[in-house]
Order: sequence, then C-alpha cells, then structure tokens
Amino acid sequence: MRKAALSLAALALLAAALPLAGPAAAASAVYQAEDAALTQASVATNHTGYTGSGFVDYVNTTGSAVQWSVTATAAGPATLTFRYANGTTVNRPMDVAVNGTTVAAGKAFGGTGSWDTWTDATVSVTLNAGTNTVRATATTANGGPNVDKLTVSTQDSGGTGPAVPFGGHQFPYAAGTLRPSGTQATIDQQVVNYYNRWKAAFVKQNCGNGWYEVISPDADHPYVAEAQGYGMVIVATMAGADANAKTVFDGMVKYMLAHPSVNNANLLAAEQDTSCTSVDGSDSATDGDLDVALGLLLADRQWGSAGTYNYKDLAVKHINAIKASEVNPTTHLMRLGDWSTSGDSLYYVTRSSDWLVDHFRAFRKATGDTAWDTIRTAHQNLITSQQSTYAPSTGLLADFVVNTNTTPKPAPGEVLEDANDGKYWWNACRDPWRIGADAVTSGDSASLASARKINTWIKSKTGGDPDAIGTGYSLGGSQIDSGSEPAFFAPFAVAATTDTGSQAWLDALWTKMLNTSFTSNDYYSTSIQLQVMIVVSGNYWLP
Repeated sequence: MRKAALSLAALALLAAALPLAGPAAAASAVYQAEDAALTQASVATNHTGYTGSGFVDYVNTTGSAVQWSVTATAAGPATLTFRYANGTTVNRPMDVAVNGTTVAAGKAFGGTGSWDTWTDATVSVTLNAGTNTVRATATTANGGPNVDKLTVSTQDSGGTGPAVPFGGHQFPYAAGTLRPSGTQATIDQQVVNYYNRWKAAFVKQNCGNGWYEVISPDADHPYVAEAQGYGMVIVATMAGADANAKTVFDGMVKYMLAHPSVNNANLLAAEQDTSCTSVDGSDSATDGDLDVALGLLLADRQWGSAGTYNYKDLAVKHINAIKASEVNPTTHLMRLGDWSTSGDSLYYVTRSSDWLVDHFRAFRKATGDTAWDTIRTAHQNLITSQQSTYAPSTGLLADFVVNTNTTPKPAPGEVLEDANDGKYWWNACRDPWRIGADAVTSGDSASLASARKINTWIKSKTGGDPDAIGTGYSLGGSQIDSGSEPAFFAPFAVAATTDTGSQAWLDALWTKMLNTSFTSNDYYSTSIQLQVMIVVSGNYWLP
C-alpha cells in the first residue's frame, strides 16, 4: 500500500474520545470481598469509596488471599472484574485462579494514586455450570491491594457477549515482554480512546445494504481490501470495549461477501470506488485477505459461529483460498494477489509486509493443515536471510523481494510501486510490528531475534529520540525522507517490547503515539498505530 498523502494537522472534530462501553449483552453478579473467605487478610473500613459494608485489606505477605464462591447458570466464558485500590506506586500482583487452576499468573494491580481511589482489573475466564471458586492470591511480600468487590459477567442466553473482552489480558505474552510504564487500566483506556477516534473517522456506512466498511481516503481507492482486513481484526479485538462491535463486524462480513474476487470467490476484491463497486479487475490483494481470515477466526472465538454468519466456516474457506491462490506452491511464499499466476512477471516477487508469521500459526491451528507450518518456516527463513545478507547492521527489510525461486534479493528498483521498492518504505514500515507481534505472542526465537535486531539499530540510530525517526530508509540505514509519520515510528514500539533494556525507549515511543494527532485523511498511519497500540498494551491475541 502506497500512502498518497501525508498529514499531521491537529484533529478537530474527532478529538473528544468516546467513553468506554461495557461488554454487550452480558449478565453480571456482584460478590463483595468482605463476604468471601479470607486468608491472611481482614475486613476494613478506614478508606472511603468502597461499596457494601467494607473492603478487604491483605496482610503484607506472600500468599495472602481472598476466595469467592460464584455461580454460573451455564458453562462458558466470563469476565472477572476486581475493584481495587493501591495507594502505593508499586504493583501488587496476584495470581488469579478459577476452580484451583491459575488463569492469570502475576496479574497486575498497579498503583491507583491513593487508597481512596478505586479502579478495575479484569480477567477473562471460563466458568463451569453451577458453583465455582475464584481466588486472588498475593505473589509478593507487599501482599495484595485493597479489594472492594468482584463482578462476574457472563454471556446471556443469546451468546452475544464477547468471550475475550478487550482489557482482559487472557493471553499472556512471552516472558520478559515489556509494556509502557503506568497502570494497566490507564494504558488500556488510552487504547480505547484512540480506537473510538479511529472508528469515528474511518468506519462508515456510506453505501447502505447494511454494510460497514473502512474508508481509505489516502489510499489508491476509497475502499481497499487492506482497510477491510484491518477493520475486521481491530473490531473483533475491541469487543467488550465497544458494545456495538458484533453489529459492526457483521456489517463488515456482509461487505466482504458482497465483493468477491473474480478469480477466487472466497477472497476479497482488492479495490472499490466511491459507490463501493469493485474496480480494476476485481482481483485480490494478499494483505487484505490475510487479515480478513484472522478477523473471522477472532470473531468465531468472540461470539461463536451460530449466529447470522458462520465465522469459522468462512474463515476456513478464506484460509484455504489464500493457500490455493495467494501462496506460491514452489517457494511457499506469499504472492501479491490471486492475479499473479505462473508465467506472470511478478510470480516470484513477494512483499515483506505480507509475511505474517503469527497469522500462519493461527491458520495452522484453525485448519489442521500442516502446509501452514511449511509456509511459516519459509517466511521466517526468508526474514532471517534477508536481514543477514542485505541489512546486517539494521535488520531492515525491503518493500519487495524478487527472484524468490532462485536467489531472493531486494527489488533492484521499481517492480510494482516506485523506485523505492527495494528499500524500507511504505510497505515494509509495518514489518517491526508484524514480526514483533509473532515474537511476543509465540516467544519464537527467530522472530525475537529479527525484532531485536531492528530495535537495536533504530534505538541507536535515533539516540533514543522517536522524533528522529525518518520516513523511510535504505537497507543500510540512510534516511530517505524527512517528516514524522506514525506508519514509520509506531511499529518500532512493538519491536521495543521484545528487549528488556528498552523500557525508556518504549515509553518514549508510546508518549509520541499518544501526542500525535491525525485527520480524517490519515487512514493508513492511524490504522497502523492503533494496531500497534493494541499489541504494545498487551491486548493482542490469537485464536
């Protein structure tokens, strides 16, 4: 995707963030902490703002605990919300266990500013039908925070509530992964605020038919497959923070189904005009299809597949179509789209921003098809070899790699978009995010090494100053253009999370993201930054 226009003008109409919405269609039950079974803890009333008849004050020792007995009318996903206060500046982590099994080890309960200031910490779990035990046990000598109550939210009989609500942090990252400094609740809310602004600017119903589509005013066409894929992954992930997420997602599915590729009806046509009519051959774009497939898998996990759309069936069909029409059967590398076939001049060209290793893992799990192991390995090997051969000092990848059937190398010049096709430009700028996302979710040594190589270089190149990140680089590290674009600086934050020595650098990148405004013409950079924020905040997960 080549971005057509750059803009960092101040956001006007969209500056006010919408409030955080609760999970859709959920039933909740409240269990006061003072009524629970206490271990090395006691009921207290010496701080204000609690509900019920008091709160629980943990003894300052490892192993102090509160255990509730909670009831679920049916087995299934639930959200545990702990209302707590921590008047110190030190995190007081606890292990959260359900029915004797730890479901959130070392769950963070960060400082809230004072003992009279209460906030929520959430954990997504699965409950049995009937009675369940929920236990929160302090894991450090500081003990736990003060706990006011536990709220248990379950899906209603319609099953419309999300199984993995945003902010639940149900899927832990690899050990040692960094997050921005500050309380988890604050970080999560910052992501929600940015999401609401993004959604207001770019999620539209401009063409009727019950469709929701993501508009891309700075792309080659008003609607592109890449944008629809981004939208489906984002909205499914933000379920629980957006009460309308399922409605929006279903509208996106309806749009996707109405715009099939002419070459493979189970893929999405790459481009639509202002009337949402497919144009330019109605063939596919690989990047959009990869995210559409992942979005459908996320939706199946969130809401099940018994509703209007069978998300799982659609996802498997999409995944199989990607394998059949967008994977080169000789090299096992992603092609540019289903229009590139044997004999085409671009048949042995691949785009580095399509090397979505974490997606390939999800596709393998969803289909049971071992071909995705081969595909994943081929891409990881290519990433490693391209870094070591063509960018040993930077780790940067080119937008496009040619000659994949013989000796893969960066494009020597323009092969698809412009003279910078062989450099770290408007496609490859996404690579630190994509490689880093696999590194933190899988802990894979190859992905960790690749992400850390990029992080080490950019941190040194800029002296730890995100304002010094340029717009594009040669693979040797020479800056192509001036200016500051989220599409270029934000993805480095995901790579930073993989390096335990990069906390200050990560915090600086996070602050820059929060302080960078956008306009309704900045679809590309804004969509990338939002997804980076989801990963960096610890809210990204794979079905």
